[in-house]
Amino acid sequence: MSEKKPDHLPRDLTLYLLARFALVGVIALVLILVQVPLLVALLIGLVVGLPLGLLLLRPLNSRVTAGLAARNEKRARARAELRAQLRGDVPVGREADDAA
Repeated sequence: MSEKKPDHLPRDLTLYLLARFALVGVIALVLILVQVPLLVALLIGLVVGLPLGLLLLRPLNSRVTAGLAARNEKRARARAELRAQLRGDVPVGREADDAA
């Protein structure tokens, strides 16, 4: 039996998204405390939060990127296997690993 790693992509992606929103919120809150109008503070928070988030959230960003790459690789393998089955190269019910 093969040991399958748990998929942490949904959790990591949610954490990354919430952290980015929190970062924009903190920047906007600081600006509001110094009497900057709300809309301007939110716009500045978005503009400043984008590059700042890339720096501060680098480990989480790399985990999300690695998870997306692994998911895309798995989907590409499944798509290639399906195409091989449709061409008749691999018998139906037989996995590509068995053929090697």
